[in-house]
Amino acid sequence: MAVALAAQLREGTKKSHTMAENTGFVSCFLKGVVDKLSYRKLVADLYFVYEAMEEEMHRLKDHPVLAPIAFEQLDRRQALEEDLTFYFGADWRNQVETSPAAKEYVARIREIAQSSPELLVGHHYTRYLGDLSGGQILKTIAQKAMNNPTDDGLHFYVFPQIEDEKAFKTTYRSAMDELPIDQPMADRIVEEANHAFHLNMKMFQELEGNLVAAIGKVLFGFLTRRQRAGSTEEPVAA
Repeated sequence: MAVALAAQLREGTKKSHTMAENTGFVSCFLKGVVDKLSYRKLVADLYFVYEAMEEEMHRLKDHPVLAPIAFEQLDRRQALEEDLTFYFGADWRNQVETSPAAKEYVARIREIAQSSPELLVGHHYTRYLGDLSGGQILKTIAQKAMNNPTDDGLHFYVFPQIEDEKAFKTTYRSAMDELPIDQPMADRIVEEANHAFHLNMKMFQELEGNLVAAIGKVLFGFLTRRQRAGSTEEPVAA
């Protein structure tokens, strides 16, 4: 029997969403302070996360719970490869490595893909719906902060195969609400989505040392001393 999973995820992750927005890295990002070196490290971390996610989603493309939300137009791996080429050059594969937090994130994706694939829904929601919801805003912030008026290095936020993001999100939520799961599984998916936020926060926190080195402790402290009230929209991926 289908459950209203989209609304449960939205309500059940509000606290985690607010906590993620108040990490130092994201707080500075949202205020227009984006250090290029820190940002390109984030792009590398995200590449490894999305590589794992998309490999597992494609492998499980016929799974009855995952198939309805496995929209290939959401895939970010190719876009992240383009961004890494921009930041590191054609030899980027030999220059980037998985950070400890990204390794933990990837390991969790691989683990549940084997043991309980349904839980990937929580990760899928947290990442992709967040990318769609906040992507254009974050791209604009990054363009201004890094003095880059083009999409170069920011393809992660561009979804060329999705013409109407609002309509697509409606389709995505409807698909989630029709997934063949019961309430106990829905509860587990919401719990896993909160864990996904926690894993994201660890990646952001790893980057704070680089950011402080770039902008200084005083400015970092000024930018992060006030906590955001939090958004009630879908998760925002920096």
